[in-house]
Amino acid sequence: MTARRDALHQPAAELRERILEALRDLLRERTFDSLSVAEIIAAAGVSRASFYFYFPGKQAALAELVRRAVGAGHEAARPWVETRADPREALRLGVDAGAGLWLDNAPVLRAIVESWASDPQLRELWLAQMQTFTDAAVARIEADPAVTARVDLPALAASLTWTGERLYYLAACGVPPFDDRAVLVDTLTHLWVSALYG
Repeated sequence: MTARRDALHQPAAELRERILEALRDLLRERTFDSLSVAEIIAAAGVSRASFYFYFPGKQAALAELVRRAVGAGHEAARPWVETRADPREALRLGVDAGAGLWLDNAPVLRAIVESWASDPQLRELWLAQMQTFTDAAVARIEADPAVTARVDLPALAASLTWTGERLYYLAACGVPPFDDRAVLVDTLTHLWVSALYG
């Protein structure tokens, strides 16, 4: 049976997931810019019509994977965002969970970081997704009586969020010293704690 006939007999959710998994797998070996829709279709074993039924282009498929990773990222940040416990320890737990998230989703997150500046769709997506982390940080900082920072809090939150994005990206690319998870977590925790709590 051909892949096309196979695809016609699969539930819709399975076809969509096959496309997303194929893209995720291809990103382990290739850059997003170098991939074509035809290659994703071939790897997924679906028809062109099936691909375009679910996604208007490869950017939309990547966007779905990015949204899923960002959703998991918000879960990773929960120890600090929602806790009333020691904020320094909660920050460390959140930073460590974020490091794990980036490692688990490295191909997808590397793809968005490497592509957003040159693709208007991906730029809009990534800036919006990063803003969700900045907004969560601002809300937490404003609610925390222990914060000693006396600067523009949205700017500070954005600076810390984007610094984290860059260091997590370097770790996901295996760049020393951030490829050492302990160094990464210690460094990011120190930056956040120093900036917020003096």
